[in-house]
Amino acid sequence: MDKRIALITGANQGVGFQVARELANHGLTVLVGSRNHSRGEAAAKEIGSSAHAVQLDVTDRTSIAEAACKIDAQFGRLDVLVQNAGIFSTRRENLGLSLVDYAPLALPSTVSLDEVKAIWETNVFGVLAVYQEMLPLLRKSEAGSIVNVSSAMGSLNLNVDPDSPYHGMFGPGYSASKAAMNAITLSMMVELENTPIKVRLASPAFTRTALTGFTGFETVEDGAREVVRVALLGPDEPAGTFTQWPNQTIPW
Repeated sequence: MDKRIALITGANQGVGFQVARELANHGLTVLVGSRNHSRGEAAAKEIGSSAHAVQLDVTDRTSIAEAACKIDAQFGRLDVLVQNAGIFSTRRENLGLSLVDYAPLALPSTVSLDEVKAIWETNVFGVLAVYQEMLPLLRKSEAGSIVNVSSAMGSLNLNVDPDSPYHGMFGPGYSASKAAMNAITLSMMVELENTPIKVRLASPAFTRTALTGFTGFETVEDGAREVVRVALLGPDEPAGTFTQWPNQTIPW
């Protein structure tokens, strides 16, 4: 029980899996949060004996509550919460479209409201729901840490600039959901600023994962670097930050 306990949501694949594996390599006990429990078990087995699968669907409050109860019963606390679970769209893969071809369907005038709601349910409300259930466990830690995985695509300051590489892609779905998640994260920072729990935002940048249709610039290993760095920060390190590798500030 002297090992720090870290829960990573959406950890059965992509950046989440890589973060879990690297935190395990740094000596943490990692809880592989996965909507599909069998996939979570397979991922935990691949990581090794310090990894444990936890069934956790961030859009299902019962699933989140049961995960919190399981963690409490087995470990008694949570030291690190990495909120990585997220979706880019609900239609792009089904339609077989690239990010470029999908873009005209994601404009404010064309995007499906049902799709926007589904994206926000995972990327925004799911983050808040997990926070509310896991906070009592984080309060039992001597030095709790929350890392919410965001994106420069959600930066309002960055994307208001027409020269921003993501300016033309800013829409009501993924980008706006990350902006909203950033705002909710700020509210967490304010709530916990006088407590031992540190809250930070980290971006994996444009990484080649299923979320991006495997068209990103960064490898999964490169994409996980900043999230891992921030997750390993000690209690005396600055909090309330929004960064990408290597510790570069992203404007809010």
